[in-house]
Amino acid sequence: MRVLLVEDDPLIGRSLVQAFDGTGMAVDWARTGDDALEALGANPYSIVLLDLGLPDKAGLDVLKDMRRRKDATPVLIITAHDDIETRIAGLDGGADDFVVKPFDVDELAARIRAVIRRHAGHAASVIETSEIVLDLACHEATYKGMTQLLPAREFALMQALVQRPGAILSRSQLEDALYGWGEEVESNAVDVLIHYIRRKFDNDIIRNVRGVGWMVVK
Repeated sequence: MRVLLVEDDPLIGRSLVQAFDGTGMAVDWARTGDDALEALGANPYSIVLLDLGLPDKAGLDVLKDMRRRKDATPVLIITAHDDIETRIAGLDGGADDFVVKPFDVDELAARIRAVIRRHAGHAASVIETSEIVLDLACHEATYKGMTQLLPAREFALMQALVQRPGAILSRSQLEDALYGWGEEVESNAVDVLIHYIRRKFDNDIIRNVRGVGWMVVK
C-alpha cells in the first residue's frame, strides 16, 4: 500500500514515516501542498494523509484541487484543528475521515484500513476473491482453506492484486504499490515476493501472464 503523507511538521512527519516502516505501507512524505499535488499527478496512491496547516496553501485547498481534477484518491485529514466548522468543511470538501492531533498511531492505521476498505466497497476488515481472503487487520491470507500470516511486504503485494482481481498488474505497477520515494528496488524484488507467497500456498495463487505481469483469479 502506497501512502502520501502531506505534513510540514518535521517531527510528526518523521515519526509517522518511522512508525509505518515495516507495516507494508510505503510512505511518501510531501512537505507542501504543491509538492503533494505534483506527487499525486505522478504516482498512484491508496490514500492521502493530509494536514490542513501547510506553509504554501491550505490543506482544504489541496483537497479542493484534487477533487476538481477528478482525483478520487481517499483522503484522511490529520490536523490540530478540532472545531466542528473545520470538520464539516473537510468532510463536505471530499475528505473521507478526520483525525485530530495528537493521535494514536495504531488508531490512525486502523482508520486508514477502514477508509481504504470502504473506498473499495468492503464493509468488513477483509477483502476477497473466489479463492483468496485477506484479513487487513492481522495480515492473514487464506487460500483454498489454508491460512498463513504474511510478512508486511508479501501482504502488501497480495492486497494490490486482490483489490483488482482479474486485472493483470505489471512489474512497475506492483513496485509503485510496494515501494516509496528513495527506496532501492532490486530488479527481481517482485519475483522474490511472489516466490515466497507461492511457496506458502501453491503456484496458482498468483498467475503469471508471460511478458505482461501477474494477476489473481476473480
